[in-house]
Amino acid sequence: MEVSRTRALRGPNLWSRNTAIEAVVRCTADECAVSQMAGFEARLRALFPAIGALLPEGSESDITLAHVLQSAALALQAQAGCPVTFSRTAHTPETGVFQVIVEYTEEAVGRKAFEDAQALISAAQGGGAFDCEAVVAALRELDEDERLGPSTGSIVEAAAARGIPWRRLTQGSLVQFGWGSRQRRIQAAEVDATSAVAESIAQDKDLTKRLLHAAGVPVPMGRPTATVDDAWAVALDVGLPVVVKPQDGNQGKGVTVNITERAQLDEAFRVAAEYGEVMVERFLPGHDFRLLVVGNQLVAAARREPPQVLGDDIHTVRELVDLVNLDPRRGEGHATPLTKIRLDDIAVARLTAQGLTPDSVPPKGQRIILRNNANLSTGGSATDVTDDVHPDVAARAVAAAQMVGLHICGVDLVCESVLHPIEEQAGGIVEVNAAPGLRMHLAPSYGKPRAIGQAMVDLVFPPGNDGRIPVVAVTGTNGKTTTARLIAHLFSAQGLRVGMTNTDGVYVNGRQIDSGDCSGPKSARNVLLHPEVDAAVFETARGGILREGLGFDRCQVAVVTNIGEGDHLGLNFITTVEDLAVLKRVIVQNVAPEGYAVLNAADPIVAAMAPACPGKIIFFAADRHHPVMATHRAQGNRSVYVDGDSVIAAEGSWREAIHLRDVPITRSGKIAFQVENVMASVAAAWGAGLSWETIRRGLSGFVNDSDNAPGRFNLMDYKGATVIADYGHNPDAMRALVGAVNALPAKRRSVVISGAGDRRDEDIRAQTVILGAAFDDVLLYQDAAQRGRADGEVMRLLREGLAGAGRTQHVEEIRGEFIAIDTALARLAPGDLCLVLVDQVEQALAHLARRCAET
Repeated sequence: MEVSRTRALRGPNLWSRNTAIEAVVRCTADECAVSQMAGFEARLRALFPAIGALLPEGSESDITLAHVLQSAALALQAQAGCPVTFSRTAHTPETGVFQVIVEYTEEAVGRKAFEDAQALISAAQGGGAFDCEAVVAALRELDEDERLGPSTGSIVEAAAARGIPWRRLTQGSLVQFGWGSRQRRIQAAEVDATSAVAESIAQDKDLTKRLLHAAGVPVPMGRPTATVDDAWAVALDVGLPVVVKPQDGNQGKGVTVNITERAQLDEAFRVAAEYGEVMVERFLPGHDFRLLVVGNQLVAAARREPPQVLGDDIHTVRELVDLVNLDPRRGEGHATPLTKIRLDDIAVARLTAQGLTPDSVPPKGQRIILRNNANLSTGGSATDVTDDVHPDVAARAVAAAQMVGLHICGVDLVCESVLHPIEEQAGGIVEVNAAPGLRMHLAPSYGKPRAIGQAMVDLVFPPGNDGRIPVVAVTGTNGKTTTARLIAHLFSAQGLRVGMTNTDGVYVNGRQIDSGDCSGPKSARNVLLHPEVDAAVFETARGGILREGLGFDRCQVAVVTNIGEGDHLGLNFITTVEDLAVLKRVIVQNVAPEGYAVLNAADPIVAAMAPACPGKIIFFAADRHHPVMATHRAQGNRSVYVDGDSVIAAEGSWREAIHLRDVPITRSGKIAFQVENVMASVAAAWGAGLSWETIRRGLSGFVNDSDNAPGRFNLMDYKGATVIADYGHNPDAMRALVGAVNALPAKRRSVVISGAGDRRDEDIRAQTVILGAAFDDVLLYQDAAQRGRADGEVMRLLREGLAGAGRTQHVEEIRGEFIAIDTALARLAPGDLCLVLVDQVEQALAHLARRCAET
């Protein structure tokens, strides 16, 4: 078994909406029948008993090693605790070659599971070893390292439940929610609206205390100290017992409480000083409470207990700690609800204060405190008390957060009970935290979990705001780029700042920010990342969908211009137009439930995509009497068609007419393929909710020159002759161009053409078969990139297509695109027409512009 290519599909894809690893797997003839591999399945199950069924129950067909790889990669992730369920093995046109697709939740884990599954199969084949437990443990550890922590994870889950798109921006906890100009960013429990000034204040415990005191919020007395002697002086001044902690700290690091003796203070000062400047303040008796404020509301409260063990007259303190740490809820760091208790120097010092050592055996029932602070990060536990909080206590917590300027705030309160106002029990707020941990509220040791993630999402996205901007995805064989550009132009006419991707580049608000073929998911994600984008239009090419899936989870409008005879067939196992249609149908399958798919009713393969759309359908076709159009219209659904000299949008008995004479791109309706592009664009704008006044104004202002639509039927004048530059490169495009050229007057017609080497032989020949019936002169040129073809091979295929041409009288072969253009221009007379099928679009258009500027 050979795995030749592995890809991560990071968005909705050909196989499912799940993120997945896709691998191309080649099996030998013997490996295509696992049942005939003596002893293989028995050895496989002995090595990995949890692999499960390799065949569906009742199935009598045999399976290949590719299917085993699929099952193993999925089962290994599942055993590691990953919530994955989808997998598939697909046959390809090549004998013994398969595509294996397995869902992942963390890409690194998915890739590692694939590698481990290969190792498992290799061991089962050769009788080798495979340490199942170690492999699963490593995958589990990797998953814990890669996945979002519980705090950020709860926010992401709440956002996803509301349909808010999200994207992880770093390997840490920085997450973008929403798209474009409606996006917000959250890092752990901090929102982007919180200022750095507010965070700085929260980190300065002395300044925080002074501000809270000024706001009438009870706080303990104390101040920063520079030396241990000064610290002891402060302790004596405010009165023992005291708390020693870093002035700029978090998660309870370096904090020691209830200090009553100089020796304790000296050690506490040393520990706190490791984290920066030290602060000493009066110790407040009572329980340690954490109050969580989100916006202007208290949303959760917990009573925290310090790490502790209970004596049993049998085990040492060290052994008791080990027993407590066996709790599956306890782990290292913040990935689990509770953190393991540590027997470090601070814990040993606390034991000494109780007359114990780690090797002491405490009597049954004795409560041994291992730390004075009750932070979960140091092994503490929490009990939810949200429903017990007195309104005055809640008000003081909110006042503390607002005084510091925090949108999300963890308020640490020490008092006997939250049932009564703080002032009645000599309690006080001891800290305000800018990035509070949420574990104690999401999964308290005791009591009711709280929907903290939902509260935080509701803060940044009030009800009714899902953070989405309009997204239109455009695909098809021909017309994609022009249609995408025209739709983007219509959005701009509405006054929106538009992000657009296509095969020419990436554009934001009319400015090109990237160049090249940018019709894939990476460019789409970059547009959705941009804060100045109010609407997005994505040309969505086949290659990007195959490589990585879509760059978005769903779109408001999906446009499929046409499939026709297809293009790029024979590449990446897409061999037929039916295969191509299934691939391009992906954008239709991912239309929002309230959205629209805009489909070409005259193309039967495109029209057949309608049942796959979760939303509604707008069909378009020039012929309103086409059976698909007639049925759709009779049902009162939306459709766009041509009636006489107008494009008509219809729904039920309602009609809207746009005269083609007011749409320059169509040349008063003479250019049939541009009329189709206009119909698709009008339908998309309608589905996106643009006003008809905007649509009319946008259509009248769009001209397909080399600036608006480079390489898309750009008309120029050269000394009285008409020159047309176009990037058409498949048989369907040639037919459309011939139809357009036939509508234009010309004494003599010539065409300059090359061919893309990555097309099938028959597709290259077909282009010149079509052109040979419509042009007098054909100039063949070899372009810059032969795409895997031998030198001269493409030219030979193009010439073969001209054999028996009905109109062509002159054929010439030329090396070099610009030389071919110059040769064609030199042959032109006033009234002639020349179609130049450009390869290097930007450079060729610039060359033509210079030549056409000649007098």
